[in-house]
Amino acid sequence: MNLSCHQYALAEIISVISCGVLFMIGLLTGVWKYYHIMNTPNHQAPIYVNIAHRAALMYAFACLILKEFVRWSTLSDTIEFFATGVPIFFFLTAVMTYIYLGFSNHTDNQFEKRNLITTWGMYFLILGEIGGFGTLLFSALKNITFNIL
Repeated sequence: MNLSCHQYALAEIISVISCGVLFMIGLLTGVWKYYHIMNTPNHQAPIYVNIAHRAALMYAFACLILKEFVRWSTLSDTIEFFATGVPIFFFLTAVMTYIYLGFSNHTDNQFEKRNLITTWGMYFLILGEIGGFGTLLFSALKNITFNIL
């Protein structure tokens, strides 16, 4: 099954769209952060508003890194799709969680209480992000080592 559109693989398209969405979330949460800085007595935004802002910006650029590694990869479109899509899913899930915690004015550490999200959710996040990027990294290194050098 061909999952590409024109000359771009679906994984590249998803990476660019996710980058744009996360960057816009980063900009909007920056406005939210600024609002709190200007309208609270201590001139600070809630902790999870800060985290949502920084994480969205960081993950936006991480999407571009994934896209670049897809370009160097020699894997099938399907494997590249999952190796890119899984980390991006967790990037978006993390940012949306931080936004929820910011709206609810959550001030405690979200890991203070053990639950499904803070245990198994984190195990899956770690496996998904490292596994997805590791797959792309291995393929890119293999391509560079055997085809370019």
